[in-house]
Amino acid sequence: MKKFKLYEYVEKLSKNDLIVTSNVEKNRDVVINKVCYNSNDVEKDTLFVCKGVKFKEEYLKDAIVSGAIAYISETKYNVDIPCILVSDIQKALAIVSKMYFNNPTDILNMIGITGTKGKSTTAYYIKSILDSYMKEVDGTDTAILSSINNYDGKTSVESVLTTQESYEIEKYARNAVESNLKNLVMEVSSQALKKNRVYGITYDEAVFLNISEDHISNIEHPDFNDYFESKLKIFNQSKVACVNLNMDNIENLLKVLDYAKNSEKIITFGTTRNADVFAYNIEKKGLHTSFKVKTPYFNNKILLTMPGLFNIENALAAIAVSVAMKI
Repeated sequence: MKKFKLYEYVEKLSKNDLIVTSNVEKNRDVVINKVCYNSNDVEKDTLFVCKGVKFKEEYLKDAIVSGAIAYISETKYNVDIPCILVSDIQKALAIVSKMYFNNPTDILNMIGITGTKGKSTTAYYIKSILDSYMKEVDGTDTAILSSINNYDGKTSVESVLTTQESYEIEKYARNAVESNLKNLVMEVSSQALKKNRVYGITYDEAVFLNISEDHISNIEHPDFNDYFESKLKIFNQSKVACVNLNMDNIENLLKVLDYAKNSEKIITFGTTRNADVFAYNIEKKGLHTSFKVKTPYFNNKILLTMPGLFNIENALAAIAVSVAMKI
């Protein structure tokens, strides 16, 4: 990977209007060996990011002992290394992480899925389709970041968050690029969108499955409107918006469709005839469901080995992504 000098990180943050002040002159030409936000991961010539509401100055001092030569923070600390003071530490972390890992999320075809329910199922449906297709094309499979598992071509680990921190997303994406993978599908939570964990990522295909009362608390979202508005942010950073027309509340659907106009293209899916990806002739057979799907490219019968109308919607979402990718 290409390594950058300290002043280049400052310039990138400045271009994103995040710099409050900085005093990096004496170290401006130092080549940054590593960027991180965990003091246990610091190496020689590290640019350290002071992130988190529970962050303590002692963490920064530990980082300096281990080799940090400058730090990014919303707070200036009493230490003797250059400070890059920023207005939003989460956005700053996303920007410098992407730069440090050489912009891997710009190289991959990024697929983001949001919604109250069905994100994991839809992510694995999409991965299954892409794995089958890509094996025919070039033999590679698909990276996935989900609430169940994270796989990037090099590592496969159990997940601890629905959507990882921006640094981890870019790290997984870099591994995927180095493994010659072409696609990465990921769950995108409302918290990730609200807290800028996916800031700076452009989704080639973004899926909005559904919305219902959930995650309303003092910790996550104070009310439904905050929750809904957070999820809608995905359309500010997507090329193709795949929208479920089967959402329960027509007012919610209309709001989703209105925000989806921020994307370059909208592909709708559902069991209504005006959907671009339309399911009909639905038949239940024990735990299996069969139905026909009409798209701009085909009109085929599908057998789904999972019960429930909601899983039909999840399958249609995966098919809509395939349509967007011309698969």
